[in-house]
Formats: sequence, C-alpha cells, structure tokens
Amino acid sequence: MSSTSTLTAPASTATSAEFLNFINGDFRPSSTGTTFENRSPVDGSLIGMVHEASADDVDEAVRAARAARAGAWGELSMPERSALLVSVADEIDRRFDDFLAAEMLDTGKPVSIASHIDIPRGAANFRVFADLVKNVPGEHFHLATPDGLGAANLQLHKPRGVIAVVCPWNLPLLLMTWKVGPALAWGNTVVVKPSEETPATATLLGEVMNDVGVPAGVYNVVHGFGPNSTGEFLTSHPGVDGITFTGETRTGSAIMKAASDGVRAVSMEMGGKNPGIIFADADLDEAVAGTARSAFANSGQVCLGTERVYVERPIFDEFVARLAERAQAMKIGDPDQPDTELGPLISEEHRQKVLGYYRTAVDEGATVVTGGGVPDVGDAHAKGAWIEPTIWTGLADDAAVVTEEIFGPCCHIRPFDTEDEVIQLANDTEYGLAATVWTTNLSRAHRVSSRLEVGLCWVNSWFLRDLRTSFGGMKSSGIGREGGAHSTEFYTEPTNVCIKL
Repeated sequence: MSSTSTLTAPASTATSAEFLNFINGDFRPSSTGTTFENRSPVDGSLIGMVHEASADDVDEAVRAARAARAGAWGELSMPERSALLVSVADEIDRRFDDFLAAEMLDTGKPVSIASHIDIPRGAANFRVFADLVKNVPGEHFHLATPDGLGAANLQLHKPRGVIAVVCPWNLPLLLMTWKVGPALAWGNTVVVKPSEETPATATLLGEVMNDVGVPAGVYNVVHGFGPNSTGEFLTSHPGVDGITFTGETRTGSAIMKAASDGVRAVSMEMGGKNPGIIFADADLDEAVAGTARSAFANSGQVCLGTERVYVERPIFDEFVARLAERAQAMKIGDPDQPDTELGPLISEEHRQKVLGYYRTAVDEGATVVTGGGVPDVGDAHAKGAWIEPTIWTGLADDAAVVTEEIFGPCCHIRPFDTEDEVIQLANDTEYGLAATVWTTNLSRAHRVSSRLEVGLCWVNSWFLRDLRTSFGGMKSSGIGREGGAHSTEFYTEPTNVCIKL
C-alpha cells in the first residue's frame, strides 16, 4: 500500500499489496527492510507483505507525535480539532467500499457483519467523540477563606500527550478508532500498533488523515509483532505518555509491566469468559436468538461473547435443542455472499488453538451437542481457517473449556436451579468483562445484574452499545474505563486551578 493507492484486490488474485508504516504523514518501508506475510484466513492466499517497524522507526514515530502535539495539533482549538475529526468520519464514509474490502481481506468476516458494524462504527467513533469533548462539564467549587472574599476552583482537562494504541485483530477498525477518536479529540497524538494479522485499515486510515488535512505526526502507524518487536519498542518508549490496549490478558499484563517504567497511564480491556444466564421466564425466542449471536457472531471472536451459558432447569432441554438447531442452520462460507453468517477464524494458528479446546472438551467428558470439527467449505476455501460452531453440555465447572477463554464459536451450557446458585457460578472466574441476563422479571433483572462481577451487563440483549456509556472490565478483564465522558479520565490530565478572589 502506498500513499496514492488503496488495497482493493481480492485475496484470490495473484496481485499482493504492500503495507508500509505511516510516520509523520509519510508511508515508509521498514528501515531494516524486514517484512512479513499477511495471508487471507479465507483461503490461505497471500494478501501482501507488511513492513515490520524497527526500534528506530518506532522512535521516529513517537518523536513525530510529540512534535505534532507541541506544534500544529496543539495550536488548534477544540472546535477546529472536532471539525477535522468529523471530516475524517466523512472520508471513511466516502471510501466505505475501500475500507470494507480491506477489513474483509484481513479478517475474512462476512460482508453482512463488516458492512453493518465494523466500518460504520469506525466512522461513528470519530463523530461521537468530536461532539462529546465539546460537552463534557468541568468542576467548579467556591472555597470560603478567612478574609471573607473566597476563592474559585475550576478544573481544566489537558491532553495527556502521546498515546500508544495497541489494537486487536477481531474488530480492527472499530476498536482502533474507539481509542484514536477520543485521543485525538482531546488533543493528544497517537502511534498505533495494529495487530500483525490485520494491518490494512489502520494503514488506509493514514491516507484519510492526509486527505482531510490532519497535521503530519498526529496519527502514526507502526507494524510488527509484540515481544522483541514493534509492540515492545512502542510500549517501552519513554516518549509515550499513555498506553491503551485491547487484547488477551497475558499480553496486557506484559504491557502494564512495561508501562511501570516511567509510571505511564494504562487503559486495558483484556480477556473474558462471559456468562449468559437464561431464566425460565425469559422470552425463549429472544434468548435463543440473542445467545446464538453472542456465542457465534464473528465466529466467536468477540471479547464480549458468551462462552458459558447457564439455563434454568425447567427450560434447559428445550433451550439446548433450539440453540443447536440455530447453530446448525448458520451459513458458513464465502464472506462476499450477503447471507453468509460465519466466516473463518483469523488464522490457521488460531484455528489450531480452538480445535485443541474442541479435543480437550471431548477428553474431559463433554457431550458434543453439535459441531466440534471443521466444516466442508469446498476446494476453493479448503486452505482457510474454517471451524464449526460448537455446543457442549455435561462438563464439570472446573473443566478447561468452562474456565479458559477460547475465542471461538463455541459455548458450554449448564443447568441451574436457583438465583443464588447461578450468580455464584457466573462470578466464579478470574475474568469480569461482560454478562447477559434473559428474564421478563424486572426485579430479578435488577437484582442479578447488580450482583454480577462484570463491567458490562446486558439484560434481554447483547452488544447493544451506547457510546456515551462506560466500557471496560473487572478483575483480569481490564483496568480503567473508556467511552463517553469516561474517556476523559484516561485521555486527559485534570488540573485544578484555584483563584483567590
């Protein structure tokens, strides 16, 4: 990819793209000449070569971000910054097809998902925060003083500085702009490290930044891996003032250790083993449909997805049968077809991990209700990372697939008898990201949701997101909150100004 061309070639063609780093407004190759392959999860074909940023490249990106923060970007007023971010959103919309093609090539996700969630939300994140920063209230207090004249205290929000944005591969554009949007709206500059699996849309966004006139150095992209590579170079760089990360808990823990050198702020959204609770009084049609989405959407590669399902005993058998019927009816295959529901996993490496859990479930005594293997998707896609949606029952509460995050299209279903019992089961995990509760009893909805140890709880819905609300997890699922005014807490440094009257 260059600064004048867009990645639009389908993965099945012989033409491959080049993914360059974007530093100080320019697309640049790796200073060491090091590249790595980006392959399609649909059929294993080569999408293109990605330039791995060296320590020197990362240093140059951080320096460019610091210079832009102190210069052109820092000199703009909040309304001027907001207007530019709205222009970014408008340009993403104008180039919708380019972003859609790039996202689908990298992830293999169906067009039905990427066109309705990933790209629209990627643009919306800029619009929401461009508007929100103009409406965040500040503190103001009057302090009585011995002379009777008093003092006025007011709070200012100052940009934190250079933000390192470390992104996952499951929702590349959406989750990257979820962080870049508020960071830039508050006047910070960013250095983005997208996942090595999904470099395309972060790179393409560099073109958009240039086209709408965002100053050079405000938005930078460096490609590479984690340890001993770009991710480690970025998160340990002393010129970085804050690090925001979405990904697995083990990686987040390593980043937190790196951030402690220099005491940099961190915002972490990490792993989850999210429970879904279905009470006997639930609308069963809605509960089955909602759980099918939360367990299998995006081939289960959603941090907020449901991998543990608890169903009140009177409706247990019916629920299991109906969810299995829904899983078996899901269309798996060509992501370009509008009726395709499930695409491949992100990579062959990840498929082997998930298949390992499928085998472990059987070894631990699971009843495989449906799935458990690899679907037949035809010769054209045979080299892709395909996998079946899978449902288990009959496992102990300490089984590996019940306690460990899998990140695939699968769930274990267990019966329960009492409200207290299911709350204990739901909370019996090191994670605390999200939960769903299905009930028509309003009092129960309030009782149960208030006792669940999670950062987000949906009642009779899933993935219904108001971007003004807080987002983040408890326990090993993360630290800090983003979204709405809550993003202010991470992306700014509050300063109290006390004026003697």
